[in-house]
Amino acid sequence: MLTPEATARLATANITREYPNFPAHLVAAPTEDTTPRTLHPAFYGAYDWHSAVHMHWLLVRLHTRDELPAGTDLSVLDAHLTPEHLRTEADYLLAHPGFERPYGWAWLTALAAECRGTRWADAFAPAVTAVERLLTDWLGKATYPVRHGIHTNSAFSLGLILDTGAAAGLADATLEAVRDRLRDWFAGDHDAPAHWEPSGQDFLSPALSEADAMRRVLGPAEFAAWFDRFLPGLGAGAPCPLLDVPVVSDPTDPHIGHLLGLALSRAAALRGIAAALPEGKARARLAEAADAHLAAGLPAVERGDFATDHWLATFAELARDRNAETSENRDI
Repeated sequence: MLTPEATARLATANITREYPNFPAHLVAAPTEDTTPRTLHPAFYGAYDWHSAVHMHWLLVRLHTRDELPAGTDLSVLDAHLTPEHLRTEADYLLAHPGFERPYGWAWLTALAAECRGTRWADAFAPAVTAVERLLTDWLGKATYPVRHGIHTNSAFSLGLILDTGAAAGLADATLEAVRDRLRDWFAGDHDAPAHWEPSGQDFLSPALSEADAMRRVLGPAEFAAWFDRFLPGLGAGAPCPLLDVPVVSDPTDPHIGHLLGLALSRAAALRGIAAALPEGKARARLAEAADAHLAAGLPAVERGDFATDHWLATFAELARDRNAETSENRDI
């Protein structure tokens, strides 16, 4: 794992790197200015908008957790996270309601939460309001979840919103609507097709993301019963491909390289699910698999390849944080 200082340098280098850039923007006219800094004055770097948001989150997180040496240069955050820039970002989201739904919304919520109590906090009010408005509208019409193992996965994003939404300033009613939607989507699920995973470009596990979201909305006994239906046989030692570290045949391929992130996101999900289960074989197997996935994923965090360097460190931080959190609270 990189030192905090090296991680901060990596995050700073990425969020200030405007090109190459992959904008998810529908061009409406030949005269439209579509340069990244024009469309997204705060989040123009790190290859794409969501990566820019969560690499900002990573840098702020290192700062708020006092992991950086005194005097570390954070001027890039002062330059990016201004009221004017974040108002422009909020206006863009409202004008493009399908943009980055729901993954980017979740990371923007997480960033706003991480900035609470800092000099950048107040600037986020318009962006948080925009996300809340968009989220509320979407939840009301999202009849079905998206179960893909990439950005559009519904469970991962809503789980992240539940973790960070209150600190970001989302209303209790909005967070309860998130919980209700997760229960509506997933409470009746059983016999997850674990043998279908992973898909060739997953960086999230559909099954584990769902289970990790459900442990946030169900009580301990209810979750344990749900999980036993969802992955039956786990406690009896039945084989489960979700516990096997993914094979990454070509880490330089941008899509196959997603599987590096899958190892880290699985590590975080496995650890969270294990902590929510009672003592037993299933919990022990999940915790053991979490350790294996974390050990496999961490060495890839900085490879000198922009295809992975622009995003992977954030998932390493999620896995590291979940590992520390559960180790402190429960001996798993």
